[in-house]
Amino acid sequence: MKNAFLITNRNVTGNGPGDSLVKTLAYFTAPVSKKLSDWSSWTKITGAEFRDQLMTETEAFPMLDAEHNEAERHLSLFIHGYNNSWDEAAQRYQQLIKTLYTGKDPLGVLVLVSWPSNGSVAGYLPDREDAREGAIILSELFVKLHDHVRSMQILASKTNDPSKLCRAKISVIAHSMGNYVMQKALAVTSKRLNNPSLITLIHQLVMVSADVDNDIFQRDQPEDSDGQLMANLCYRITAPYSGLDNVLGASAGLKHFGTRRLGRSGLADREAKKVHDNVWDHDVSDLIRDAKQYHSGLFETKLGLQFLEQVLRGVDRKHIV
Repeated sequence: MKNAFLITNRNVTGNGPGDSLVKTLAYFTAPVSKKLSDWSSWTKITGAEFRDQLMTETEAFPMLDAEHNEAERHLSLFIHGYNNSWDEAAQRYQQLIKTLYTGKDPLGVLVLVSWPSNGSVAGYLPDREDAREGAIILSELFVKLHDHVRSMQILASKTNDPSKLCRAKISVIAHSMGNYVMQKALAVTSKRLNNPSLITLIHQLVMVSADVDNDIFQRDQPEDSDGQLMANLCYRITAPYSGLDNVLGASAGLKHFGTRRLGRSGLADREAKKVHDNVWDHDVSDLIRDAKQYHSGLFETKLGLQFLEQVLRGVDRKHIV
């Protein structure tokens, strides 16, 4: 990974992304060697230039056969949570690049998706509104990704040339309320695409410390509910959870009466017949006990990062350690 990539719907000032929502996406790139929380490291580019630079990176990925599925490289998105200032989001992004997306066997390319967040606990409810509104704008990105992957599949089929297929799996790491952004963005995307069922848009969605309702993926939800639409667009959805996460324990009282947080309690009912079979949860309490902050513990501990990497690589849930 040579360059860092940023997509944002924050207002951009001379000091970096602000806290206000704008109606369009802006695109930036920076050398990964730079300090990414320093706004002077970033250069604004057009959407077309952004796409071309990403394609240059992903076209260098190796073509692998099916038996090496877990070694296939990723085009990943990282969506930060609420109560994250621009500096904090950029620092977390750079840490994930260093630990998972560079080195001897990197995962691929990671893109930071930054949405308006006030960076304070008092801003929780405004952040949630910005998350909902910003998700509509973000859905444009997922529609474009869908159309691009679909066009490559059609080209490979017409030419009988597997090398024309997309060389990257698309995956998403969402944290905290970033999962609410993802929830709403995928729901809008599915409706815009008329609920597609012939293509998997996202190979792995990892919902870290997810600040969403824990009954979202139950099969008894309406067919057009967010969870149903999300499950339809993803190959696998993983929900790490921990009762140690007091941030989510506090946030549960701010909305949706009587419904616990997915990232604190896990699925409401994980019985096989009652939840989508491509959705699973995992108690990560033992993996994050050494973290300074349990809410972001999966990013802060060696065992947490190992778990995250195995999930992204597509290791079967029964064999993840």
